[in-house]
Amino acid sequence: MIPITVFLILALDQLTKFLITENLALHESIPVVNGIFSLTLIHNRGAAFGIFKNQLYLFVFVSLVTICLIFFVLKNNRSNRLYSFSLSLVLGGALGNLIDRVFLGYVVDFLDFHIWPVFNVADSAITCGTFILGWLIIKPNKKYAS
Repeated sequence: MIPITVFLILALDQLTKFLITENLALHESIPVVNGIFSLTLIHNRGAAFGIFKNQLYLFVFVSLVTICLIFFVLKNNRSNRLYSFSLSLVLGGALGNLIDRVFLGYVVDFLDFHIWPVFNVADSAITCGTFILGWLIIKPNKKYAS
């Protein structure tokens, strides 16, 4: 389940980024739900919410360390499926954004809800995985194991 989840997140992330960059100009926005949601192409040279702009080497280093740690934890903790799934989401998202940073020098973002900074599929996977992981840590429950 872990490799499939990572592959699906990575493939969906890279496919959507490719489609957006092929069909929108930088900063172009297409309304999907008027006033609520648009597809807007931006190049994010920072971290979440654009903080720490132009720190490419730092982001690549932190991503590589995080990815290695997640691989290690997943290798040694496969008994809890939900825990493994949450880490797989984070891993897939981290790999997707790392690919952008290494090959483009920035992360392609395009999901624009107007009340939140523009983000992408990888960011969504990282966020969902982190929330699940946090929930599992705060409220451990044996029924989610195996």
